[in-house]
Amino acid sequence: MTVTVLVPDDDGVVALSEVAGVRPVRYTVGEPLPEEAAEAEVLIPGFAWSEDTPGLLERLPRLKLIQLLSAGAEDWVGELPPGVLLSTCRGAHGGSTAEWVMAVLLSTFRELGRFAGAQRAGEWAPRSTDTLQGKRVLIVGAGDLGRQLRRKLEAFDTWVTMVGLTARDGVHGVDELPALLPDSEVVVLMVPLTTRTRGMVDAAFLAALPDGAVLVNASRGPVVDTDALLAALRAERIRAALDVTDPEPLPADHPLWTAPGLLLTPHVAGSVRGARRRSYVVAVAEIERYVQGELPDNLVHGEY
Repeated sequence: MTVTVLVPDDDGVVALSEVAGVRPVRYTVGEPLPEEAAEAEVLIPGFAWSEDTPGLLERLPRLKLIQLLSAGAEDWVGELPPGVLLSTCRGAHGGSTAEWVMAVLLSTFRELGRFAGAQRAGEWAPRSTDTLQGKRVLIVGAGDLGRQLRRKLEAFDTWVTMVGLTARDGVHGVDELPALLPDSEVVVLMVPLTTRTRGMVDAAFLAALPDGAVLVNASRGPVVDTDALLAALRAERIRAALDVTDPEPLPADHPLWTAPGLLLTPHVAGSVRGARRRSYVVAVAEIERYVQGELPDNLVHGEY
């Protein structure tokens, strides 16, 4: 038996052409589907969920699996036709996202922005800075992203505590956050966006942090209450680094742009050279499992 897989780019066609029992069929986003779409059991989206997506899926009568190239699946959860499985690309982007967190933490503690400003002004302005070494770091999210980050942070002599939605060996439960936050000098958010995590970081969460703490959001913007964060930043009680915002994209006149103590990037933590190749390594493995009659490892259950 041969499984037809709709693929949005030539990289995917090449990657899947090596898989026994798979026929990759190229399609182009925004153009009519090829005739082979009527036989497609697997779709790799080359697009974000939109109001046009349900109509597209209706034209795939044999669809059984949607294989994402991203780790985030919140736009797709609850929107698929009955019986269609959803698998993420968990494992492809953890390393680059963890690298971004390390970059913004080092920049924040070593004040690289201040020194860059002095360079532009032609000023030789030596000063002592803080250090990442010895910091107590709380990682909220104990999946692939969190594990990748922990490995990198421990190489910098930090003290890392992990928090997951449920407690397990070496991982605290999210219900323990109120007791953990007051001792955390750095809090890094690496959770999926679900009904449980939306607005998790509210005014009470931020008030529990010690003065001078650094909040890093590498998950999704709505995990953080933007108004509460703005209030904490304007009070100059904490600092923050955001790769994601709510709203997103951030309007040009939004107050986050000028908030004190904030380092902001435009959702690029995973945007590195080779990201597409790493995505297809995971996607191909997931589709191979499906073709062999197994469930994908990254199958989404419920919200995640």
